Amino acid sequence: MAAGERAAEPLAELSHYVVARPIYSEAGFQDENERRPPLPPTLRERAQAACSCSKKRAFQITKSFLPILEWLPGYRVKEWLVSDIISGVSTGLVATLQGLAYALLASVPVGYGLYSAFFPILTYFFLGTSRHISVGPFPVVSLMVGSVVLSMAPDENFIIDSSNATGANSTGTVVDTESRDAQRVLIASTLTFLVGILQVIFGVLQIGFIVRYLADPLVGGFTTAAAFQVFVSQLKIVLNVSTKNYNGVLSIIYTLIETFERIGTTNIADLIAGLLTIFICMVVKEINDRFKHKIPIPIPIEVIVTIVATGISYAADLENKYNAGIVKSIPRGFLPPEPPDVSLFSQMIAASFSIAIVAYAIAVSVGKVYATKYGYAIDGNQEFIAFGISNIFSGAFSCFVATTALSRTAVQESTGGKTQVAGIISAGIVLIAIVALGKLLEPLQKSVLAAVVIANLKGMFMQVFDVPRLWRQNKVDAMIWVFTCVASIILGLDLGLLAGLLFGLLTVVLRVQFPSWGGFGNIPGTDIYKKVKDYKNIVEPEGVKILRFSSPIFYANIDGLKSSLKSTVGFDAVKVYNKRLKALRKIQKLIKKGKLKATKNGIISEPGITNEAFETDEEPEDNEDLQVPTKEVEIQVDWNSELPVKVNIPKVPIHSLILDFGAVTFLDIVAVRSIKTIIREFERIDVRVYFASYQDNLISQLERSAFFDDIVRKDIFFLTVHDAVLYIRNQMTCSDSQDPIFEKISLMQESKEPIEFTETTRTDDELDVQEEAMRRLAS
Repeated sequence: MAAGERAAEPLAELSHYVVARPIYSEAGFQDENERRPPLPPTLRERAQAACSCSKKRAFQITKSFLPILEWLPGYRVKEWLVSDIISGVSTGLVATLQGLAYALLASVPVGYGLYSAFFPILTYFFLGTSRHISVGPFPVVSLMVGSVVLSMAPDENFIIDSSNATGANSTGTVVDTESRDAQRVLIASTLTFLVGILQVIFGVLQIGFIVRYLADPLVGGFTTAAAFQVFVSQLKIVLNVSTKNYNGVLSIIYTLIETFERIGTTNIADLIAGLLTIFICMVVKEINDRFKHKIPIPIPIEVIVTIVATGISYAADLENKYNAGIVKSIPRGFLPPEPPDVSLFSQMIAASFSIAIVAYAIAVSVGKVYATKYGYAIDGNQEFIAFGISNIFSGAFSCFVATTALSRTAVQESTGGKTQVAGIISAGIVLIAIVALGKLLEPLQKSVLAAVVIANLKGMFMQVFDVPRLWRQNKVDAMIWVFTCVASIILGLDLGLLAGLLFGLLTVVLRVQFPSWGGFGNIPGTDIYKKVKDYKNIVEPEGVKILRFSSPIFYANIDGLKSSLKSTVGFDAVKVYNKRLKALRKIQKLIKKGKLKATKNGIISEPGITNEAFETDEEPEDNEDLQVPTKEVEIQVDWNSELPVKVNIPKVPIHSLILDFGAVTFLDIVAVRSIKTIIREFERIDVRVYFASYQDNLISQLERSAFFDDIVRKDIFFLTVHDAVLYIRNQMTCSDSQDPIFEKISLMQESKEPIEFTETTRTDDELDVQEEAMRRLAS
């Protein structure tokens, strides 16, 4: 038992600590510890650091631009090669089918989706910093590309007289699909080229941080809205219903309405094929998810369904017998590179900016998940450069914008992919499809490809269930999610993303403009200070109020600081000062009338004289000169007691105010001036203002703003709130027995003209006038 007690003694000692040190103000702490002001490097030193070069630094720069030099020399052939081959083959099969399917979203012929699944991988293999993402088309980005393509090349621009069409015997109008598709491919590749240029510029300018403004709730709401847009755009393909190509605000609503208006023209063969594909894909994907620990390689259900559907379509001749919509033609081999149409840049610059940011944000978000899982780092700026060069390169080969697909990346990682060697092998599988297998996929129904797209939207639709969790955790984040989702559905993806981004920034501004604040008190026997309303055992120091303002202070929330001050101390310092001036004016007038007598013990009424001092405030002033004694008297006014004049003066029960600036990160010039005014307003009513727990950069900022002078000095700044409280207690103990809220006033009673007093406002010039008036009355 004794041994147990001895063992517990050190633990008891470790559970407490006692610190003995001086009470530190800012001035005293700087003097004692010899503060060294930071010396910024000179221009010459910066130039030397930027321009100096060595063999080691040159190699580091080269490796940062070509990350392959970082990981390829350490590639473990025996351990990783087999896994990368298996992963590459699996991912390549999925990429082939998704490339065909996502081309429908980009509004280009399906064969160009194969190019988009092949070319971007070649450059990312050398330039990318993620070892696991699968580069290629993504439904959200493809849909954003498609919206630009449809707005710039709608069907209405390619209507021709059917009598001029080859093999047409009837009269009327038809769409020149060959010219339309060629123009749309040119627009998509030009947009891809421009997106790549913007991404390279962003990477060179080191502004990869821009993706930080796309918060997770914003991205969740945006991608869910995009999933809904993708679903509606593919629904008409599953039904094989022709509609107009709407674009802009409410376009998705118009498309949905027209689709249901024409649902009577649904092709049954396409509908059955689409529904079966969706059902089979979702069931097998669910099996893959539930038994992923038992199944070494996920079942490539998209590939299986596509092969089966192609065989059925070819054997049953669905196009001729049931008028089913099929792929028809897939280019075999590669097209020669073509330059972009620079004249189109001005029409697509706004859309290309949003596409560049969204594509980058999706890729980096997915890449960071796997980088964290496997213990390596993602370079955001290098990713901008890698995707930019990939899009520039692929744009020359008639591709549309590339990023990464969540499902494809999950396949690459879950099947054992270790590096981008798996990616280059998947590109080889796509290459085989381009060169040799394209012809075999021509009988495939478009509804099957659309159904594959819809089946892959499940993960994005499931994000809807994040909203209740977000609402419980943070209501503002939930509002950002919902607002971005609704705005993206109504306004379109580009304007919806911008609206969501602005709404998110607005919530930040509002949270800074209306921050949390509160009066703090002391936990007895400690140096801990907590909000008075939150704890029962909190004790406020006598005559001291402590206010903590949890936000940077600037022009937008300075009024919030002032209102929080009034709520904490319980009075308005300016109104108190004005009321005191009014009371002094009435006292002077009544003394001259002889209705009050000023003594050293205070102000008393003459016996037997009706005291008219309790006249209403609205009574007009009497400027009649009266004979009064001509000797000087010194009087004291206790502003917290009942006065012989009817002026309602708020009580001031405190003598000190401490502003806890522990959460204040910066002050602008408006805040500096306003804080100095606040100090002067409280000083005039005998309330001293102190500052505590500030950050060092605030002192430097105040020094640059000429905040300190003979009145406002550094000795009112303390390192902690407890330092300030102890200093105030010492000051009160050492002060004279006279109550500091008493004000000595010397009146020369021979003066016949009343001293003028004016109501005050908050400007510095008028504050000086008020102080001058008080000095004329005060001894």
